[in-house]
Parts: sequence; structure tokens; C-alpha cells
Amino acid sequence: MLHTHPVNPDTPFISRPQASLRAQALRLLQIEAASDKAAQVHALQAADWPLDVDEILPEPPHLPGRPERPQLVHPSRLKTRAVGTLEGRAGLIHALTHIEANAINLALDMMWRFAGMPADFYLDWWRVAQEEALHFHLLQQHLLSLGFAYGDFPAHDGLWDMAERTKVDVLARLALVPRTLEARGLDATPAVRNRLVSVGDLAGAAILDIILRDEIGHVAIGNRWYRYLCAQRVLDPVATYAHLAQQFQAPILKGPFNLQARRAAGFTENELAALHTEPNALPLPPVH
Repeated sequence: MLHTHPVNPDTPFISRPQASLRAQALRLLQIEAASDKAAQVHALQAADWPLDVDEILPEPPHLPGRPERPQLVHPSRLKTRAVGTLEGRAGLIHALTHIEANAINLALDMMWRFAGMPADFYLDWWRVAQEEALHFHLLQQHLLSLGFAYGDFPAHDGLWDMAERTKVDVLARLALVPRTLEARGLDATPAVRNRLVSVGDLAGAAILDIILRDEIGHVAIGNRWYRYLCAQRVLDPVATYAHLAQQFQAPILKGPFNLQARRAAGFTENELAALHTEPNALPLPPVH
């Protein structure tokens, strides 16, 4: 005899046979444990789920899911530790691990929140989520090898704060998260890598080589879809970026800039020139 069971509306999306890939992204975003979230993102295969680009998913409360630790504080309250000490190096690796945990959330949020984009948009951001999950895993394992765990140090919430501000418009999100905040990593990563090499942490430096390679591709995806929307809305990309940066109070970065990586990620010469001419530029803050 065949037994059937009613679907509980509180059951996670993954248990529903007709769940879409974008619904899966929302389910994953709600997972609290970062290591569990990264593992499930890594294991899930996009081809196993239908992709409904027009599906409107209601926003649940308390996004994103995250663990009780690390404690989130204002950036001014974070200590800068000497990387030559074990605790200082662990603090640096922890900060990078936290960035990658946030990056997973940002990619998943991009997928579920913004309906009506081409299918390739969602598949691009799914690939980003999986690569960010790999970065998190590599850094978390390296942190454990130093005798520390994710959550042992406080952290700040700058990346997700901008995601919250820009959730009203996919164009603003693309302009100010992948093309601004995540692009900061293209500038900062070589210097951080050199700091690790200077104290003999070649394993950590090798992880940053992987991250920089992949992040160039992630920023390029942001550039691709930002320009797609600018063309669709008949907007000038450079002028529109300046307007959005002002409207949403995005930080304006001061060099040095990794121009080679930014060019590889698809920034135009006009955009690179604008980096050097913005008034009241804020310096690139240190990674805590």
C-alpha cells in the first residue's frame, strides 16, 4: 500500500520535490552554522533543481542565518594585531574567513531575491556561491591548523550592511557589492598575501592565490550583469555608478589599486580613471 504524507509548510525547501534552485538558495541562506552552510552549498548540484527565473519568493525574517559567534562589532572596535605573532596571524586568517562566510551569503541572496533576470544570471551567482564555499572551507581549515576556530575573534558586518541597503534594486546591489566592496579584495589581497609570506605562512599565501584568481571572476560577473542592466535601462555605466555610490553612501576607495586585476575583472579605463579622481576618497581600511 502506498502511503502519502502531507507537506508541512515549515519543512525546509529541500524536502519539497518541486523546489527550485532559487528556493534552494534561500534555504541555504537561512542556515546558521557557516561550516554547514558551506558544505551544503558545495554538495548541492544546480542541475538537480528547476530554475524558475520569475518565481517571487517571500522574504523570511532574520536573514542571513548565522552563528552566535563571531560577535559582530563596529569596525572601530576591532584590534589590529601583529601578524608576526600566532594570535595576530590567526586574527588575520579569521577576518578573511569571515569575509568568505559573508560572500557565500551575498551570492545566495543575489540568487533568490531578484527575480526576472536571465537564467545565466542565477547560474553565474550559483558558481560564485560554490567557489566562496570552497574559500571558506580552505581558510577555516587553515585557521584550525593554527589552533583557533571561526568565531574566536570579533568581526564586523560591513558587507551585509551594504546588501541590506541595496536590496531594493538589483542594479544598486551589483554596483555596490561585487563592483565596490568585493572589488576591494582585488586591491587588498596581494598585500595581505605578502604579509603572510613575510612570516613564513606559505599555506595561507597559497589559499589567497586561489581566492584572488576566483575573485577576479566574481567581480567580472558583477561587471557583466551591471552593464547588462545599464544597457537594458539605457543608462551610462560610469555616471550611474557615481549616482548609486552617492545615493547609497558607498565608501570611495583610495589606492593603491590593483589595476591589473581590475582590468582582468572587466573594469574599463574610464572606470579606473574615475578611481583616481573621486574627491574625499576614503583610504582602504586594514583587514582586522
